[in-house]
Order: sequence, then C-alpha cells, then structure tokens
Amino acid sequence: MTIFEATAHLKNALVSVYDVREAKIITDMAMESLTSLKRIDRLIRTSQLLSEKEKQKFNEMKTDLLSLVPIQYVIGQAWFGKNAFIVNHSVLIPRPETEELVNWILNDYGTNTNSLKTILDIGTGSGCIALSLGLPFLEVDILGIDISEAALKVAQQNSVALKRPIRLQQLDFLDRTAWDSLGSFDCIVSNPPYIKQSEKAMMHENVLSYEPHQALFVEENDPLCFYTAIAEFATNHLILGGSVYVEINEALGAETMVSFNATGFETHLKKDLQGKDRMIKAWKK
Repeated sequence: MTIFEATAHLKNALVSVYDVREAKIITDMAMESLTSLKRIDRLIRTSQLLSEKEKQKFNEMKTDLLSLVPIQYVIGQAWFGKNAFIVNHSVLIPRPETEELVNWILNDYGTNTNSLKTILDIGTGSGCIALSLGLPFLEVDILGIDISEAALKVAQQNSVALKRPIRLQQLDFLDRTAWDSLGSFDCIVSNPPYIKQSEKAMMHENVLSYEPHQALFVEENDPLCFYTAIAEFATNHLILGGSVYVEINEALGAETMVSFNATGFETHLKKDLQGKDRMIKAWKK
C-alpha cells in the first residue's frame, strides 16, 4: 500500500462517520503522524510504500477513528497555541476557546512580569494552560493542581518535553481543608468542569465516549460549584492586585459573575471568537 492509496482509503472510510472537510483534516493528521512526513512531502512521495509496521499501525488507527476515537488520542498529540502537547484519555483535548483564555492573560501582562511572580492553574489536566503561560514567563513560579494522578503524569510529560519546569500537586480543589497547602498567587486560572448533566444530549459522541467525565461534568443541582470555590479561595489566596481568569459555561455567564461578585470581586465577562460568553476575569480593587 502506497502513501497515496492509504490516504485515499482512510479519507473515503472516514466520510461514513465525519463530514468531508473533517474527514480530510483527520486523514491529514493521521498520515502525518504515521509517516512523519508533512503534507507537501507526502505529495512528493505518493508512490512510497508503507512498511509492514506502518501498515499495521494504519489499520489500528483506522479502526479507532471509525469508532469515533478523537484523532488527538489516536496520535497521542494535540496542538495548543504554538506547541504540541501529549494527550491521552486521562486528560481533555485542548480547545481553541481555552487558547483564547490564555491569550487574554498574556495580553494583560504583556512583557511586564513585575506583578506576576506566581500562577495557580486549577484542574491543570495536560498542563496546556500552565505551560503556555510559563513558556513566555520563564521566571514565574507555576503550580498546577489536579484531582487526577493520571492527568498529572501527562502534565509532567509535557513539562519535560517543553523543557519548562512547573510544580504539580494532586489535590481535590473542592476539599477546602486542602487549601492551606497551596499558598498565595498573583494569578489564578482555571478551566474547571462546568457542563451540566442535562447538556450531555447536545454533545458529540466522541467526547462523551472518550474524554474524562471527571474533567467535564458537574452535578445538575450545583453547576457553579467550582466557581464558588475559586471565588472563596481567591478571597484569601489571591495577592493584592492579582486577578482570576476562568473559562465558563456559555449559558451561565451572568450566574458565574454573581459567584465572584458575591465575595467582593469586580468582574469582566468576555465572549470568545464565536460570540459566546466564554471567560471571566475577576479582581478586587
């Protein structure tokens, strides 16, 4: 089987479960991972035969993709900003709206880190937020916390791969008795679980079947539990002049602001590039 034949075969197979555009994108990502060749190089080498090892891997990838396993899990990698992050089923696949949250923080601080010495990333997962903030701010001390030991192992792998050390700690953030072990921070950032159980019906099957539910869903009767906890934590653990940045459920923007306003924070609600209420900055004067 040549590179050309494998590419055509996979794209035609994926059209049965994805639209044409998405099938083409997924095929391109899969073939680049399989051959270690960029698209332009594969076009030059269309007649190059796959090795026996590559053919076996190709068949495994096709089976997974037709079962709706996200391509990022299949190839073990997801791009976030300018960097590739290791991902597996223990962590969420980084999404563009989370990049917007990171960019908001980077734009706010610019190149002036005089007021930015410490950052806490609550629910760090793959470490994509913590490391994307840490790479341009090399002198900043960053702590990423997560309830999942498996997720922290992925974050550590990414820290090593990107050559940006960060501190990592396993901790259940909703356990308020654990907060004293964390210290105080100039910036607190989080993309916490915020999807209500009733919203599952609106989600894609590949998310529901393969991404970690612990990082996605909250109880129906308390969908703002993490934001309430973050606001309470920040009251005593945010250094004077610091800010909190959180990604939010697009349907609960006003309610999430109230969670911070109730503890004395000023808030700014920001829309993402799709025009959806997606992130909040909170601070105290």
